[in-house]
Amino acid sequence: MKGYSGFYYVLAEEERIWECSLRGRNRRKGQTFLPGDRVVCTIVNETTGKAVIEDVLPRRSQLDRPLVANVDQVVIVMALANPAPDLQLLDRLLIMAESHQVNSVICFNKADLVEVEEAEQLPKSYLKLGFPVVVTSSVTGGGLDCLKSLLPGKITVFSGPSGVGKSSLLNALQDGQSLRTGEVSAKLNRGRHTTRHAQLLAFSAGGLLVDTPGFSRLNLPEDLRREELGDYYPDFKQYKHLCRFHSCLHREEPGCAVREAMEKGFIDEGRYQRYLVFLAEVMAAERRY
Repeated sequence: MKGYSGFYYVLAEEERIWECSLRGRNRRKGQTFLPGDRVVCTIVNETTGKAVIEDVLPRRSQLDRPLVANVDQVVIVMALANPAPDLQLLDRLLIMAESHQVNSVICFNKADLVEVEEAEQLPKSYLKLGFPVVVTSSVTGGGLDCLKSLLPGKITVFSGPSGVGKSSLLNALQDGQSLRTGEVSAKLNRGRHTTRHAQLLAFSAGGLLVDTPGFSRLNLPEDLRREELGDYYPDFKQYKHLCRFHSCLHREEPGCAVREAMEKGFIDEGRYQRYLVFLAEVMAAERRY
C-alpha cells in the first residue's frame, strides 16, 4: 500500500495492514517494491502486525511517474482554475498512460471556480478524442457520483500537478478519509506539495485508489521514437493513413493529411502545436542517444 523508511505496509486478504520489512536476500539483489505490488509475506508477530516480505510477484503494468505497479487506470486531474490547466502536462500524461497500456480518465476539477460555459468548453475538446471525461468539484460535490462509478474493482492512480485537488477529491469520494490538502500559492500560481509518497487507499465500493505527489514536469518515455509519437494521438488516427508518405511525421511533409485536418479545424490547433513540441523533444533525445 505504501513504503517509507525501510518499512512496507501490506494489505492482506482479510483487509488487515501488516508492517513489513525485507528479507536480506531481497535487499542484496536490489529488488524494488512499489505501491501496487503483489507480494508474498511471512507473519513474524501476529499481535503486533509485523511480517516479512519474501517475494514480489510479476507486474502486469508499471507507471514511471508516479512510480506505481499493477495499475488499471489513471485519473488525470487538472484544475479548471487556480491553477490554470496545464494542457501540455495533460497531453504528456495521456501519452505516458497509453505507452504503458493503462487506460486514462480525464478529470477537470474545481468547476465551482469558473462559469458554466468554461466548465464545458475544455472538457468537450477532450471528450471528442474518446477519453472518458469528468467535470468535478470537491466543494459542491458536482461530478463525484460520475467519477465514483468509474472506480470499483480497479487500481486507480490519481495523477496531476500540485494544487489541482487530488487529495481533496479522494477525501470527498470516501467518507471518513482525511488526506492532508494544501492551498495554491498566490505568488507562484501552483500548488504546494501535500502528498509526499504514493500510497494506496482501500475504496469502500471495491478497488484501490492511489494518491500521488504532484509534479509540474514529465519527460516522455525514453524509448519513444519519432515515428511512433503520432500513434498516441487518437485525433490523428482517421487522417494519418491519408498522408502522402507512410513515414509522415505530420510536421513539414507535403501532402500531410493531419496538418490539413488541423488547418480546416478538424484537429485542435493547440493539441497539434503541443505535438510538434513533443516531436522536437523526441528527435533531440534520439540524437543524444
